[in-house]
Amino acid sequence: MGEQPIFTTRAHVFQIDPNTKKNWMPASKQAVTVSYFYDVTRNSYRIISVDGAKVIINSTITPNMTFTKTSQKFGQWADSRANTVFGLGFSSEQQLTKASSVNGTDDEKASHAGPANTHLKSENDKLKIALTQSAANVKKWEIELQTLRESNARLTTALQESAASVEQWKRQFSICRDENDRLRNKIDELEEQCSEINREKEKNTQLKRRIEELEAELREKETELKDLRKQSEIIPQLMSECEYVSEKLEAAERDNQNLEDKVRSLKTDIEESKYRQRHLKVELKSFLEVLDGKIDDLHDFRRGLSKLGTDN
Repeated sequence: MGEQPIFTTRAHVFQIDPNTKKNWMPASKQAVTVSYFYDVTRNSYRIISVDGAKVIINSTITPNMTFTKTSQKFGQWADSRANTVFGLGFSSEQQLTKASSVNGTDDEKASHAGPANTHLKSENDKLKIALTQSAANVKKWEIELQTLRESNARLTTALQESAASVEQWKRQFSICRDENDRLRNKIDELEEQCSEINREKEKNTQLKRRIEELEAELREKETELKDLRKQSEIIPQLMSECEYVSEKLEAAERDNQNLEDKVRSLKTDIEESKYRQRHLKVELKSFLEVLDGKIDDLHDFRRGLSKLGTDN
């Protein structure tokens, strides 16, 4: 049949100091699982305890071995194979009684254990004192736990207030987001106006080229006019032609005047276009200043949200 599990409990595990053979050394930092098995074939018991991946007890208890109860909650036995003495500290006397009954031992066997265990009993008494102190520490921890609960309640209240504050920040964020959308729409409008300005600049460039062409044409007319005047002075015999030249000159002067009027009109258009550009630039600069202020406010608001999240 092999080994069969009997029962499992939890206990603090100790081993005797291998150097002094007197003092108990804790084999685990806290209570661990202790399992009891019975081997029908060999008529023996085995106690196994594992702390994480570490095996701290693997002891076979034969009928000739004694499990000694040294106090109401502490028992021990010597394992010659492991060359050590194990000790178990239970949370109740019932668990110790159940463990001690596994191989039929009782308090009477403990009383006949011999003088070799006298020192171990003394150490067990010290251990009982330590357990009593541990109970006092439990009371202290209960008080600290109550303090922590009260602190937790205060933190819960603060968290609720913080949540209300977060809701307020969310509303302000929503307002700022709407304002940001409005500003983005305004930017789109200004970008459209900037496109119009670019179109005006292109138109002005075309006007400048036209003015240059008209000025070149005017210079040609003036050169032609000078030539005609020279011809009228040099050839007196062509008086009849002079009248024709004069009429042509007058026509040229009228054309020149018309061209000058056109130049003045184009210059006026250019000045008006420059004025509109300056006006649009002023409006754009004013809007960008307002936008920078809003963006700074939005950054401050985000930093506030980040700080609030960190505090939480």
